[in-house]
Amino acid sequence: MTKTSRPCPICKKPRNEDFAPFCSSHCKDRDLARWFDDGYAVPGRPANPDEIAGEIIGEERD
Repeated sequence: MTKTSRPCPICKKPRNEDFAPFCSSHCKDRDLARWFDDGYAVPGRPANPDEIAGEIIGEERD
C-alpha cells in the first residue's frame, strides 16, 4: 500500500490490494449490493420507457 492511497470507500479502513479499492471482500460485496438495490444513481433525467423500448427494438434490427 502506498502513502497516498485512499481508504476503503465503504468503511474507511486501509485498502487491500487484493480487493482494491476496498479493504475486504465484505466491503466489495456491500458496494455491489448497493448497486443492485438502487442505492447508487447516475444523475440525469428519468428514463422514458418508450425511448428504452425504441432503443432495444432498434438494436435487434441491426
